[in-house]
This record gives sequence, structure tokens and C-alpha cells, in this order.
Amino acid sequence: MKKIQTGFTLIELAIVLVIIGLLLGGVLKGQELINSAKVKNMARDFQNVQVYLYGYQDRFHVLPGDDHNANTHVGGTVPANGTQNGVIEGNWNTVTAGDETCAIWEHIRRANLAPGSTAISCVANNTYQPRNADGGLIGIQSVSTAIPEISGMTGAFVVCSDNILGRYAAQIDTTLDDGIGNTGAVRVATAGAALSTGVAAPVEGNRYMVCMSF
Repeated sequence: MKKIQTGFTLIELAIVLVIIGLLLGGVLKGQELINSAKVKNMARDFQNVQVYLYGYQDRFHVLPGDDHNANTHVGGTVPANGTQNGVIEGNWNTVTAGDETCAIWEHIRRANLAPGSTAISCVANNTYQPRNADGGLIGIQSVSTAIPEISGMTGAFVVCSDNILGRYAAQIDTTLDDGIGNTGAVRVATAGAALSTGVAAPVEGNRYMVCMSF
């Protein structure tokens, strides 16, 4: 009587392992592409804000947010806080609707330079201020108004974005600057941390704020 063979042959096991390897490789490659696209999206946020600011300034000869004739120029709101002095006053992550750093988004959008709501609201968890691909806030201010977490930044303006994973923060710095989080035009810091020049090597899984001056 012939014995019935049970189990898999070595060839069958090899084929299964090859298939599993191909599937895992595809998943990892797909995740790599998603991560790369997210970094490019976040890096583009920093670049776009510069385009918005200079586009508005070129058209109206005044900075958005700092435009105290915005009601005439774009039918926008004149900010309650600050003066038209070439400085975008307030913190980049302001929660005060009257700050120039809050009004800037309405001015830019009413000038048709960027999409988004023109109903000013900078309270917590609002849908007015722009967000990055991970839901972190994006904002801009003048460098002359200090950022509590980061020192030593030069230039006239600084764009910041928060809630960014360390692995993305490092790649954004490499894409836009020198790849070191505490030197150059791009700095990486922990929101609410003590004042420093930044974090040189962000931890991959930690969340950070990234700021770029120009």
C-alpha cells in the first residue's frame, strides 16, 4: 500500500517564502513612497508661504497681515493688534484673532493667492489656519518677534509648522537646508521646550515643530 504524502515539499515552501517576500517588499516600498510624498508636501508648505507673502507684497506694496488697508485692497479685515510697519506682529501659532499673524491668512486668500476660509478664527482647533499633512499648524511671523523655543534664527520672516515626526523633520531639513536641526535657516525644536538653537538630530518617533527663516 502506497504511503500518502503529507505537508509541503521544499519547493512549495520556497515558493511561499518568495511570495511572502515580494508582498512584504511591496508593502515597504509603498510605505516609503507615502512617506516621501508626505515630506515633499510638508517641504512645499514652507516654500508656498513665501510665494504667498511676496505675491501679496508685489501686488499691494505691503505685507499681508501687516496690511492695515486690507479693507480697501482685498475687502479684508484690518487687524486690531499691531501697526503697518513692515513687521508681521504676533506669534506664528497665535490663538488671538486680532493679531497680524492671524489676519495674514484672510488677506492672502482674499487676494486669491491661496485657498481656504476667509472667516477669521484663530481659536484652538479651528479650521481657518492652514495645516500640514499630519494636521499640525502652519504659521508665519517676523523674526523680530521671538519664538520661545528657538534662538539664533536670521532673516526677516520665519515659517513654522508643528506636530511633525522626527523622521520627517530631518528629511525636511535635508531638503530645504543643511540637514542639521540646530543650524542654518531650518531649525527643529520641541514645542514648549526651553529656548535653544534647536535639536541637531531629531528622534524618529518624536513630534517636533520645524521653522524656516527667509
